[in-house]
Amino acid sequence: MTQKKILVVDDDPHIREVITFALEKAEMSVTTANDGRQALQSYTDSPADLIVLDINMPEMDGLECCREIRKTSEVPILFLSSRDEEIDRILGLEIGGDDYVTKPFSPRELVARINVILKRTQAIQPQPQTDDKTLTHGKLVLDTEQHALWWDKIAVSLTATEFAMLAQMLKQPKRVFSRDAIMQGSYQYNVFVSDRTIDSHIRHIRSKFSEVGCHKIIETQHGVGYRLSACE
Repeated sequence: MTQKKILVVDDDPHIREVITFALEKAEMSVTTANDGRQALQSYTDSPADLIVLDINMPEMDGLECCREIRKTSEVPILFLSSRDEEIDRILGLEIGGDDYVTKPFSPRELVARINVILKRTQAIQPQPQTDDKTLTHGKLVLDTEQHALWWDKIAVSLTATEFAMLAQMLKQPKRVFSRDAIMQGSYQYNVFVSDRTIDSHIRHIRSKFSEVGCHKIIETQHGVGYRLSACE
């Protein structure tokens, strides 16, 4: 198995050291950066499989760094925050983060969360394969093993959380999902996010499918929640 490469971004050298030790013990390769600008340069020079990104940093904070990365990449991002505040969680997840951990944190929990995200974001195949691990609905094809999906044979790149949401809907295409049901089915470790965050993920999914010609991937059932469209 290829060793996973993790980029750890935090202005606190002690936190970088603790995370690096835990990840290397879990047989992952680690690169570190002191702030957002250094992280962007590091990721450009040598892309990582996942980024652990502190929110509060000098020069360029984690949210701005994430915005810049998301212009060209869907690499999984796990946020670190020293403030246990809802606004950090909402902003982080809305702009493309896949999960968050609040300081102080358990290194073991951090590694566990990273493993969960990496498991959901394996490399995609160039074309969808039809087997018992493939879910189909209209022109939508989702490979649960490779964590990849296609619309009319065109690959669509989603974050790990967006993929989990769409997979959840695809397994029950006629069901209308409340926001609570989406949250419970798409997030690990009983993470709580607001309705606003769920709505933001849905907007991002719609936007990405619109770019490949699918203008109606998820329907809104007013007062209830969301359901998968016919995908024709």
